[in-house]
Amino acid sequence: MSEITKKVRVRFAPSPTGGLHLGGVRTVLFNYLFARQHKGDFVLRIEDTDQNRYVEGAEQYIIDCLNWCGLNPDEGPVNGGPFAPYRQSERKKNYRQYAEQLVKDGFAYYAFDTTEDLEEQRAQSANFRYGHENRMKMRNSLSLSEEETKQLIADGIPYVIRIKVLPGETVHFHDMIRGHVSFETNLVDDKVLLKADGMPTYHLAVVVDDYLMQISHAFRGEEWLPSAPVHILLWEYLGWKKDMPEWVHLPLILKPDGNGKLSKRDGDRLGFPVYAMNWTDPKTGETTRGFREMGFLPDAFVNMLALLGWNDGTEQEIFSMEELIEKFSIERVSKSGAKFDIEKAKWFSHEYIKKAEVSSIRPQILDDLEKRGVTVKNEEFLDQVITLVKERMTYLQDFWEQASFLFQTPEQYDLDSVKPKWTDAKTSYFNDLIIKFDSLSDDQWNPTYLEASFKTLAEESSIKIGEVMLPFRIMLVGGKFGPGVFDIASILGKEETKNRIMKALNAFNN
Repeated sequence: MSEITKKVRVRFAPSPTGGLHLGGVRTVLFNYLFARQHKGDFVLRIEDTDQNRYVEGAEQYIIDCLNWCGLNPDEGPVNGGPFAPYRQSERKKNYRQYAEQLVKDGFAYYAFDTTEDLEEQRAQSANFRYGHENRMKMRNSLSLSEEETKQLIADGIPYVIRIKVLPGETVHFHDMIRGHVSFETNLVDDKVLLKADGMPTYHLAVVVDDYLMQISHAFRGEEWLPSAPVHILLWEYLGWKKDMPEWVHLPLILKPDGNGKLSKRDGDRLGFPVYAMNWTDPKTGETTRGFREMGFLPDAFVNMLALLGWNDGTEQEIFSMEELIEKFSIERVSKSGAKFDIEKAKWFSHEYIKKAEVSSIRPQILDDLEKRGVTVKNEEFLDQVITLVKERMTYLQDFWEQASFLFQTPEQYDLDSVKPKWTDAKTSYFNDLIIKFDSLSDDQWNPTYLEASFKTLAEESSIKIGEVMLPFRIMLVGGKFGPGVFDIASILGKEETKNRIMKALNAFNN
């Protein structure tokens, strides 16, 4: 584990533009684990400076996702903190002074180019980049005189502030996952730092806020690596390089075939979610399914994410949050992308439901039953049903499929599995079974005693057990499925079991 020499402060800084991708939640998780392991602070900062892309409700959705996952920040827009506000739109006044300082120090410049000017350049060159090769041909404070620049500003002509990247240099930095990383400045363009509306771009805002909020380690996806040289230069140009955070560029979460970054489109195509929770686009009304609504337990979701690109060096796969905090290390994070495997995700979900306390999953199951209009006679009955079927569930939403027959008497039967071999002897057996079951006391109405009674009667009737077991199951559930048939009868109770046998006998004999 790397030696940490300063107070650990990490941040997750999402843009409120839509659903929270599982890659984003993994970034949160790694931030959270690192902060907790080092007794540090985890900050949520909303990067809403791009008002054109801002989506109503997206910020609350992000907060709800983190809450569902149990990854709650120490500081953020909800609970505040010593570096408030935590929305960049509310910090607007902070940024201009730094952009202007960069201009004054010769590290940035005013650019008056219109949208039409830039579109014309792009039409002339498909690979147009505003930078050292063409900045003197454009309309900015480098190509204009000082007087012309001042006059344009005085006249209220819209402008942006761009970083001035010098050619022929190499930007070096250390990444805690990738080691030494370098970029040639000849390939870096003059990014906009401050937009015409006074809002900063991500490039300026992330550096200023990380500095002001004393962020010690910056975890983000590797898709931000191409932006790293601009950020490194800004830390240097603003005179803050000694306070620059350690960089941690996390590997991508890849499509199941490993060919490219996993996207919402892939999930739609392959039939699984890529968002933590359901996201409804307020503009289109389209709802994109999430892992929560699919029936994942939050602990299973978090555990699954932890092992997408990290392992502790052992064969262990099931980790509690406490174990993850103890064992997490950046040294064990892979440099290469992690392929998303929905079958492995299902395995995690199944394992967590199997070991879940009944009381912990009862509320979600009750909610699902209420939506189906199903009335539960009492909590004890429901808990018995959950205990019976939870080991057969992959998702919480599988409960109804696995247990519906315990709430409603079958209306149809798999007669094809019964009628060809049905005999009068079997009819007599089940009529006798009704009488035998009726004679059992409440204390005897349990799976062990029911099975013993069933087998004893078969022996007395000279009928093979196998010939009546399948019909008995179909009588109770309607088909060839479900958990142990005597467990089912035990939960249904004496009267319901007798009634189902009688009803099925009518169907079998007609």
